[in-house]
Amino acid sequence: MEIITVKDKQFKPFISEAELRDAIGQVAQKINNDYQGKSPLFLGVLNGSFMFFSDLLKGIDLVCEVSFVKLASYEGTSSTGKVEELIGLNEDLTGRDIILVEDIVDTGNTLEKLYQMLLDKNPASIKIATLLFKPEAYHKTYPIDYVGKEIPNAFVLGFGLDYDGLARNLSSIYVLNE
Repeated sequence: MEIITVKDKQFKPFISEAELRDAIGQVAQKINNDYQGKSPLFLGVLNGSFMFFSDLLKGIDLVCEVSFVKLASYEGTSSTGKVEELIGLNEDLTGRDIILVEDIVDTGNTLEKLYQMLLDKNPASIKIATLLFKPEAYHKTYPIDYVGKEIPNAFVLGFGLDYDGLARNLSSIYVLNE
């Protein structure tokens, strides 16, 4: 892996594809253990979670359902602080076990909005799985149940994460080279 340029910024290698695979495998195993005998609904948060979501589900041994929701709060490299609902949820969540799958949890603004939307639909439970977690940036009270990797409060891209819509397709994660 080498330094890459996306638009006006340079990014250096941060988390390798192999490290990501290992972290995702550990998250899948924990979910398999916690949900034995249950059929949870995995709810992927688009666009960023698509690669993590796909790889995570390959490691899930449960009979489960899959759906997606799309929210947005980013412009460029910083959160706008406001969350807009873009694509809603059609499934009946009453009495269901929900596993919300995020690419990254940083400020928690998007997560808070989505969590409240889900609570209004009366699920049996809501658990949160994220590939990356920035504990320094997180200021909400919702527990993050399944974490692939904790990272510092730096801007990252690749493996579903983007910079102005670019570089989601990278198989590894890169960090802003400052």
